[in-house]
Amino acid sequence: MSSLHIEDVGKSFDDLEVLRDLRLSVEPGEFAAVIGPSGSGKSTLFNLVSGLDRPTSGRVLVEGEPASVASGKVAYMPQKDLLFPWRTVLDNTALGLEAQGVRKKEARARADALFADFGLDGFQQAYPSQLSGGMRQRAALLRTVVLERPVLLLDEPFGALDSLTRTEMQLWLAGMWQRHRWTVVLVTHDIREAVLLADTVHVLSRRPATVVRRVEVPLARPRGADDFTAPGFTATEQIVLEALRGPTAVRTP
Repeated sequence: MSSLHIEDVGKSFDDLEVLRDLRLSVEPGEFAAVIGPSGSGKSTLFNLVSGLDRPTSGRVLVEGEPASVASGKVAYMPQKDLLFPWRTVLDNTALGLEAQGVRKKEARARADALFADFGLDGFQQAYPSQLSGGMRQRAALLRTVVLERPVLLLDEPFGALDSLTRTEMQLWLAGMWQRHRWTVVLVTHDIREAVLLADTVHVLSRRPATVVRRVEVPLARPRGADDFTAPGFTATEQIVLEALRGPTAVRTP
């Protein structure tokens, strides 16, 4: 059973058609990237998968069940870290569990157990203003992962970082995925990021968006900085770029 199955999904807002007949499947333990032109509906797609909105047509299934907030199957990390400045880093990372009804002591203990793995050990009692941009994003991802949902949605998590920090975070996330094998769907505008991190890259058309190409990334795991210059990396980037450019792209069945 696919962790995520999107079947002929359409979404319209009054007269504005955002998605049309969109199909996408993600298997358990797969890292999938979704890339498309600005305004093509990537955030709308995430709202459907997370259950924050419903499709106008078609189905969105998470582990075989219709997507809904109440199902508890999807954890969503938005573009901004949304850490509360008045809460410590530990309290911020435990917040999602507390919102689910987990007692504060247990929630803090479960979050604290991940701090070393996320390179944040020693910063439990720090405040967000004391963290670098990369550390804030790691804290936001920890807050998402600790919920232990079957599917993680990452909405351009490194888009606000400078180029060097962004590359460092991409390599860190590649290593973390290798260790944990989460089922991830990443929205990004960065072709290089998509190719480095993902097993499959799903290319969207312009609005109304549909998947025009599903690209298998041929690079072996684990991946690191050396992969940026590998022939397979460059070739895959070119395939994705050509699909983004337009009308010659062929829709996958």
